[in-house]
Amino acid sequence: MILAGDVGGTKVHLALYQFDHGRLSHVRDEKFPSHEYAGLEDIVRKFLIESGDPEVTAGCFGVPGPVRGGRLKLTNLPWVLDSRELSLALKIEHLFLINDLEANGYGIPELSPEQVYELRPGAPGSVGNRGLVSAGTGLGEAILVWNGKLHVPMASEGGHCDFAPRNEIEIELLRYLQRILKGRVSFERVVSGLGMRNIYAFLRDEKGLEEPDWIKERMLAEDPNAIISELAEEGSNELAVRTLDLFVSAYGAEAGNLALKVLSAGGMYLGGGIAPKILKKMKDGTFMKAFTDKGRLSDLLVQMPVRIILESRCALMGAAAYADARAAELSGESVRAASL
Repeated sequence: MILAGDVGGTKVHLALYQFDHGRLSHVRDEKFPSHEYAGLEDIVRKFLIESGDPEVTAGCFGVPGPVRGGRLKLTNLPWVLDSRELSLALKIEHLFLINDLEANGYGIPELSPEQVYELRPGAPGSVGNRGLVSAGTGLGEAILVWNGKLHVPMASEGGHCDFAPRNEIEIELLRYLQRILKGRVSFERVVSGLGMRNIYAFLRDEKGLEEPDWIKERMLAEDPNAIISELAEEGSNELAVRTLDLFVSAYGAEAGNLALKVLSAGGMYLGGGIAPKILKKMKDGTFMKAFTDKGRLSDLLVQMPVRIILESRCALMGAAAYADARAAELSGESVRAASL
């Protein structure tokens, strides 16, 4: 059995996988609120006990941030993760920590066609590097390097690069955020769950768009981003509509920036939890207009495929695939190969 994890500041998502004829087969998964536990080890022990204490041959956790020497200090939790310490404590010989966007990247080849939505097909037979941009709680980015045989994911912290406004309204948004944040503004402050709320507050407080009392009440009781997305896609509130327009346009622009930097002829993938929830808006042309609006190089981006990952367990699938592949390198035994 393979143990996979997607570790975040608010929740830890764990899963067990096995292989069936060389393909990943989901066995069980469960989500745990991170702040209720002293550390990752406690969560994993609980999950494995509830799963019948299966024999785990390898494990991998996708984690938010750069992993150095198998070690990571989380920014949103008082946890320090060390792959060697976890391996010994959990008695899992082959256990690895990788960046969460790396895990997403390793998960892409495991996806079936129905788990991906093609926003634009691009040029026929497009081959080369790929880019991965995931807007969710934060903004994750990764490079998928084509080595002639397969795509090798490389972690990045590109979501923390400087926000680059492209027009008057975005310049005003930048100035507003500089004032609110008292300094530097990254793309994550605009293209993320927090970013959507920042845009909403800017349009309400700086541009004077009306927020009716009934929306204020819903905002206090429900997920603000879900409400903004719902009202925007219905077209029932101008503030929500303008918020989602600005958000999706900035998302497209940053995805296009990454596409230029890595020359993603093999395509751009959009991960994270937001894009699948606003699929109607993603399809209306706002995203692709901003993605391809790159002056003299616009035609280059028109040729690139753009795909939205619909499968919420992509990072878990990637972590499981990575765990088996690395364990096979170290031990000479592969669960995937044995299932063929």
